[in-house]
Amino acid sequence: MSFSIAVAGKGGSGKTSLASLIIRYLRKNGVGPILAVDADPNVNLGESLGIEVEQTVGSVIAAFDEEKMNLSPGITKETYLGYQLSTALVEQEGFDLLVMGRGAGPGCYCYPNHVLTNFISILAENYAYVVIDNEAGMEHLSRRTTQDIDVLLVISDHSVRGVRTVARIRDLIFELKLAVKRQAAVINFVPDRLDPFIVEELARLSIEPVATIPLDEEVHRYDLRLKSLLDLPDTTAAVGAVHDLMTEILSGRSKNKNVGTDY
Repeated sequence: MSFSIAVAGKGGSGKTSLASLIIRYLRKNGVGPILAVDADPNVNLGESLGIEVEQTVGSVIAAFDEEKMNLSPGITKETYLGYQLSTALVEQEGFDLLVMGRGAGPGCYCYPNHVLTNFISILAENYAYVVIDNEAGMEHLSRRTTQDIDVLLVISDHSVRGVRTVARIRDLIFELKLAVKRQAAVINFVPDRLDPFIVEELARLSIEPVATIPLDEEVHRYDLRLKSLLDLPDTTAAVGAVHDLMTEILSGRSKNKNVGTDY
């Protein structure tokens, strides 16, 4: 049975970079196979991992809509779509990547999200870990596409607004009664220490981060030059912080303590 880790948070909080570093950790520690999922219409995970993506779930659906009326007798639409979706899976050493991409019209992402969610549930049986990079904001929660998650990491940048978004996501998950076994807040892009204003806001909202990820110039340089974050050296500060984070998460899993919330 696969173990699913998803990231959520406001735009600019570093979700994609963190998802990439989680994939790096899992691959380096040989606990795969891993299914990496870019569930953001603004596809970035492939670039962060140094992978060129040619097919997405969105592009497969668009092509299917044009072809479905001309299928050969005996081939169902479901079978044909399932086969075409498999062509969107990019195979890499230690992990595979699946990208949602854009919907069938301006701002139309509901159907690709639905197809992606169903396809992930089928694929997950073949993987030890599933890592999902969600779109920014809270819409994916309202559409209930973030469901049946073992660990949801809610990411904030080093800002009061980011921390407040974490609280809103926490409250929405509770309100919608989403199937998320464990939630944990992570503060990203932290300089030498948390700013006192952020510490005060965390206390006010009763949020205790499970980890803080340092502001890392090496990660910034890799992103700027479109270099794969998989190639970051072990000595990189953010890599070390994600190592500690994942050690805690996987330790909690082995002790069967991954139920509830760390807020």
